[in-house]
Amino acid sequence: MENNNIPVEETVTDEIDMNDPSLFEMAIADDSESEHITAPVYSYWGSVFRRFFSSKIAIAMMIVAATIILFAFIQPMFSNYSPMVAPNINNKSMHYIRPFKMAGYPFGTDDVGNSLFDALWAGTKNSLIIALVSTLICEVVGIIVGMFWGFSKKVDAVMIEVYNVLSNIPTTLIAMILVYTMGGGFAQLIFALCVTSWIGTAYFIRVQVMIIRDREYNLASQCLGTPTWKIIINNIFPYLISVIITSVSRDVPSFISYEVALSFMGVGISQEYASLGRMVQKYAAYMTTASYLFWIPVATSAVICVSLYIVGQVLADASDPRTHMV
Repeated sequence: MENNNIPVEETVTDEIDMNDPSLFEMAIADDSESEHITAPVYSYWGSVFRRFFSSKIAIAMMIVAATIILFAFIQPMFSNYSPMVAPNINNKSMHYIRPFKMAGYPFGTDDVGNSLFDALWAGTKNSLIIALVSTLICEVVGIIVGMFWGFSKKVDAVMIEVYNVLSNIPTTLIAMILVYTMGGGFAQLIFALCVTSWIGTAYFIRVQVMIIRDREYNLASQCLGTPTWKIIINNIFPYLISVIITSVSRDVPSFISYEVALSFMGVGISQEYASLGRMVQKYAAYMTTASYLFWIPVATSAVICVSLYIVGQVLADASDPRTHMV
């Protein structure tokens, strides 16, 4: 077998002039470089919105919900619709106009010639106001009570008994009794919806607070004499943002459904106000003769509830710091 001679490794260092100053760059000492963090700049809310807007479904549902809400608050300003004022129509042909059959009446008319389009947006506006105000009250009361409830063992001993009593009473039953006795005004209905609903939010927050209250930094703050309210605001509240968003996304559709259900049973908002529930109750009798009168309000209520729920759930997931880890 023929042997191949392997040449000795040639060195090229002799060809490089190590004294050439162009081969080197003088380093300047800078004490501030020791404080420089090489990690990329992180923004919590920037990360939240990046994750949220990466979901095409959430964007689509947000556009749907925003369009309905804006239209519900703007359109009634121009229509001046009132369920207590009958239209001045003597022509019987204006009754029961089917959707998209006549210009100016895209959703048709009812048995007396009222434009269903105007009635729908007036009712949607009132239903949204009831749901949003009720959610705001329940969330504010529930978050404040729930934080102290979960952090203080003395408060927990009292509030757990209150919760056991209120949680076993059906919310719908309490709301029906209160609305029936107090009347069907806006304030009365909102009070009836909130009187028991806040305890569920408070219990939900209480459980989340108990999970993080005994962590080392909270125990250290207590040993240092930090007031309880400061510990709650600075150490605990930031961890509850995603939990609160989840609760809001659940409550708004829930209160819309409550309003529709109570009005359908005849104990919701009074007849002087338009609402989705009142429309469903009023037009339920026309399901066979003019079904569009019933199904359009029902479909609108369903679209609002589903879109708000999906947007809230995706936003809650995006606001959870644990989902930001790579």
